[in-house]
Amino acid sequence: MKKRYRRAAAVCMTALMTMAMAAGCGSDSTSKASASENDKVFRVGMECNYVPFNWTQETEDLSDGSKAVPIYGSDFYAYGYDVAVAQKLADEMGMELEVHKVDWSSIGTSLDAGDYDAIIAGMGKTAEREISYSFTEPYYYRDNCIVVKKGGAYENVTKLSDLAGTGCRLTTQLGTGWVPLLDQVEGGVQAGNYETTSECFMAISNGVADVCVVDLPTAESAALTNDDLKVITLDPSDTFTGDDEMVNVCIATRKDDTAFRDKIQDAMDAIGWNDKAAMDELMDHVIKLQPASE
Repeated sequence: MKKRYRRAAAVCMTALMTMAMAAGCGSDSTSKASASENDKVFRVGMECNYVPFNWTQETEDLSDGSKAVPIYGSDFYAYGYDVAVAQKLADEMGMELEVHKVDWSSIGTSLDAGDYDAIIAGMGKTAEREISYSFTEPYYYRDNCIVVKKGGAYENVTKLSDLAGTGCRLTTQLGTGWVPLLDQVEGGVQAGNYETTSECFMAISNGVADVCVVDLPTAESAALTNDDLKVITLDPSDTFTGDDEMVNVCIATRKDDTAFRDKIQDAMDAIGWNDKAAMDELMDHVIKLQPASE
């Protein structure tokens, strides 16, 4: 009797395990890549700390009367160029925009984990990143520049060669295409790079670093609220080389999520978001909307 009971229990347990495994396989077989195609929520990851591309604010109100977007899982709101573009695309795709705040250092791993389905975070399309992500065409074109301390030893620099041999201390944001550019400053000293551009600018203000390499909109935005910063656009005949990858700012999806990438691209094409003049106009507008600029 006991043997029959044990045999029946074993059969039941095996059946339950088989059902559980089947259920697990069924969920795994549903690719993360296909989730966004059927979902009505456009889930986007960004730092919410990279003015003017994206930032965090306490209320939804903007100075022009429009509204910022709630940050998922928090009581705060996000806005900036990235959010404005994401909202345009969400509207075109008939989806609801959902903004996820994430540290830059983990923005890719969180995408792969399925926390959100696209990165819209001022990300340059580099050859290295194309190994891991699928990219749209650019949704913004930016120029690079340097930021120095106003009244400091480097405020009159106009060319890259002006920095050669000075022993200037260099900084930029971690994990970006600007990092390799630091090596082009002959005799420059690596002062350490930071998680956010805000920390880079603070290093310049505090005298921890002398020169920050960054994009022009971010630098101009910072200068609005930091009187001790000077933004310098280097002479085109004597500036960084090989920085084209950081000029093209694109939207990223998971590498195998080409269907959703194409859906986003179709939305960009539908609203005509390939016009640099329109991009620059929107950027100029959102720079004036950042809370600190008031």
